[in-house]
Parts: sequence; C-alpha cells; structure tokens
Amino acid sequence: VLSFIIFICYIASLADSFMTAPLLEFVLALFLFFAYATKLNEKFKGLYWPLTDFLRCVTAAIIYFAISIAAVSKYNDGASKAAGVFGFIATIVYAIDFYITFNDLVTFLKQGSSDSPEGRKSEDEDSDSDSD
Repeated sequence: VLSFIIFICYIASLADSFMTAPLLEFVLALFLFFAYATKLNEKFKGLYWPLTDFLRCVTAAIIYFAISIAAVSKYNDGASKAAGVFGFIATIVYAIDFYITFNDLVTFLKQGSSDSPEGRKSEDEDSDSDSD
C-alpha cells in the first residue's frame, strides 16, 4: 500500500521520473503476496522464496532511500516532498522487513543444511554401528 501511495505522489509531482521504482516494487509485492497466499511457494521448491523476499526488501530499502533523498533535496513541490517523506517511511518499513526476513532466511538455510547428504550419511553410519 505504501508503494502505491508513493507511486501516486510521484505521478502528481515534478519528480515523475522516479515513479518507476515504486511501481515495480508494488508489482513485486503483489506477486509475492499472491504467491504466498495461494501456496505457490510450496509448489515450486526449486526457487528459494525466503531469499527472493530478502533480496526484494534489501533492494527496495536502498532504492527508496536514494530516490527519497533526491526527491526531497532536488524538487520543491509538495507532492515530491510527500513522496520523499513516504519514501523514508518505506525505507524504515523495508529495513524492518529485511531484518525479519533475514531471520527467516537463516532458519531456512539451517533447515536445508540439516538435510544435506553428509548429515544423513553420518546418521546412517551411527545407526549401522548401533545395530551391530
């Protein structure tokens, strides 16, 4: 929702060249929301969904921060200033989401490392020695 508000502010401002970033972020957020809502992430196991969400959050925070600084410092109209302020708020929101997603990503990667062949091989050797 915040990306859509920023997109509308950039359309109404003199800084309309910055409208692409919030629009793309809005579309990506909708896609990931749709994927998680329809359990698409469980059907496509080859794609690391937590990593995709992590990269989206990191790039969004960096891009929103950069274009917000440019919008606030370069343009003097009210819509550009509003888009910049909302952009700074979005930067904070994406940074928080980045932190939460990072913790989920670490848990996901630790879970994947316990399913590695080396882990299973040592468990099989332990069970073979126990049966002797």
